[in-house]
Amino acid sequence: MGEVKMAGMKMAEMKTADTESLDVLALTANDPVLCDLEMPLRGVYYPRGFAVEITTNSQEVLECAQESWGQSPKTFSAPPLQLRVGVLGDGAGIRPPIPPSRAWRNLLIMTADANNFSAIDLRQGIGLCWFTQAAVEDRPYLRYNFLDAAVFSMLQHLYLAPLHAGCVRFRDRGVLLCGDSGAGKSSLSYACARRGWTFVSDDATSLVRGSSDLTVIGSPHQIRFRAVSIDLFPELSEQSLTERATGELAFEVPTALMPEISTSFTSSVDYVVFLNRREPVPFGLVPFPKESALAWFEQIVTHGEDQSRREQRQTLRKLMDRPILELHYSDLDQAIDCLETMVREGA
Repeated sequence: MGEVKMAGMKMAEMKTADTESLDVLALTANDPVLCDLEMPLRGVYYPRGFAVEITTNSQEVLECAQESWGQSPKTFSAPPLQLRVGVLGDGAGIRPPIPPSRAWRNLLIMTADANNFSAIDLRQGIGLCWFTQAAVEDRPYLRYNFLDAAVFSMLQHLYLAPLHAGCVRFRDRGVLLCGDSGAGKSSLSYACARRGWTFVSDDATSLVRGSSDLTVIGSPHQIRFRAVSIDLFPELSEQSLTERATGELAFEVPTALMPEISTSFTSSVDYVVFLNRREPVPFGLVPFPKESALAWFEQIVTHGEDQSRREQRQTLRKLMDRPILELHYSDLDQAIDCLETMVREGA
């Protein structure tokens, strides 16, 4: 669980700061860039097992961070990332647009408008964010577009190599499920978990740089489905739709609501499987070219300093030592049968 502390202010005193409109003109009279505005709340969380410290003047920001990372255990002893998050306004107005990102070397900015933005120093692992209350009250918007994006960009630059892949485990063998958006990673990961596999991640998975083995870190406390997944899993109809960073509607289901599913934060990588539902014939597993696989993995390394990008690519190349296959399928149960046979036979 995230650690939440207060500095110099009691909870009863915070109510006014959290809910009432702040007088921006008065604030900027002696502090024009709000450098010294008090941030009396502090929370420490462990996304991907790494510490991140958030200081803020908004309890809702800490609640958003808790939703994203509150269930992640501390795994690594690296110095904490630091994120300073300020909130101004009373909640009136329309939620800001999806923020575009721009980066150069160790700098990353994400700007929705003049009052909703973040500036990140990837090298030092620090970031500054400012939001309106209207943005903060839309928690999925704040989490996906700013908090998650800022923190995982820092972790990627410093410690991790990202994978646009799900991960599930069967008989202590980890299987990466790879493919572009819409390939079916979440659906197949969930279907495998319902069949008794261990669920690690449905999409955003990471390799730890500098590790002697191929260990991935996932995010097993939630599964995100596209809205069309309700056709495959009618039970999702009871869940609420949220909006992804792309603007697409999706279901976000906590695995805590699925006691029948086994989860793990980490897994070895023993097989790499690219999903192909567009060409279901011939059904089954076929070899996938390693040069194509490496190019696909490396395309996600898009920003950061040169040394960091080199280290990420070097880590991703280790995947080429594993069996790399393509799964042609149209039926989820048949696909799982095929994957289980692969693991049992050690293909």
